[in-house]
Amino acid sequence: MKLFNRAKRIKYLAFDDTWFVVFGIILLSFVTDFMFSRNSFARLPFFEAVINWSVSLLFSTANWLIIRSILIGLRKRYPSLKENKIRVPLFFVSIVLTILLVDLMGNLALGTIFGQNYNHPLRSKIILPIILISTMTMAIYEAIYYYIRLRNAIREEEQAKRAIVQAQLDALRNQAQPHFFFNTLNTLRDIIDQNTKEEAKEFVDRLADIYRFILESGNANLISLKDELKFSKAYVHVQRERFGENLNVEWNVAEKTKEQFIIPMSLQLLLENAVKHNIVSRAKPLNIKVEAKSGQLLVSNPIQPKTTKLPSTKLGLKNIQERYALISDEKVDIHKTEEQFAVTLPLLHPDDLKHNNAHINY
Repeated sequence: MKLFNRAKRIKYLAFDDTWFVVFGIILLSFVTDFMFSRNSFARLPFFEAVINWSVSLLFSTANWLIIRSILIGLRKRYPSLKENKIRVPLFFVSIVLTILLVDLMGNLALGTIFGQNYNHPLRSKIILPIILISTMTMAIYEAIYYYIRLRNAIREEEQAKRAIVQAQLDALRNQAQPHFFFNTLNTLRDIIDQNTKEEAKEFVDRLADIYRFILESGNANLISLKDELKFSKAYVHVQRERFGENLNVEWNVAEKTKEQFIIPMSLQLLLENAVKHNIVSRAKPLNIKVEAKSGQLLVSNPIQPKTTKLPSTKLGLKNIQERYALISDEKVDIHKTEEQFAVTLPLLHPDDLKHNNAHINY
């Protein structure tokens, strides 16, 4: 029975109404007794009052359980919100008919048992308030039902949005890794051309360490600045195998700032772009500055364009901007002059994430 099956109660009523039924029936029985018997407990001896109230309790229980069963049946038959125009009028008619039938059958039964006529002359006028009270009671069922359905719908919508955002982030992250691989292969080619076999081997070994870090970072969409700095310094170390003292990176990041968060591989991508698109030589060493201030990470370098351009996927900056836009309202700022190129990355806290994406893994 649906009355005793908790799973079915929750399925069709959206909540476990056990205590609501118990207290509701008791309250309704006292209201009915007050209306029909003018408060039996106030004017009759206790035993007679209990008998009178028991009759009201019987009527209230029958009305409540029958109407409740009809409610569940209608929800099973017309589950869609679009079918409310059919279900709600039918439910109201069912409430009226149930109360009239229960009243009629109950009075016939009481008349047979006690041998008295229970058709009070004002009974038709009293039935109307009972119908209104029962309708209001069932309206509580409806209100709770719609509230919980609305809450669940909002939660499902947010989960769907987070799933879409997560899929987009996964795609962008997977896009960034081949971008890194593409550029490091170009670097490896130059080392093979210009350096010894042993130096090329050492470069491959260090490159393997970097890829191990990428794999260990998993699918995180935010990592601590401390971890990103560690990864970026490893990348710079690899590049210095190729460029030596001609590549210099000035790190100016306070320890307390390193506990903030950043998009994975974003700093490394900026360093990679600087190395890729600028001359790095003894005559023109490349000096890159990485500094944290005012909740931002500023990466800047002088513009020293190469005469021969290497193949480019043109994904680096766009990738960073799109990943930030998906999880935060903070913007990536790109500033370029004739002499200098600078990018400002927001440093984030979990509270900075967009509300809909607050539970995205970081």
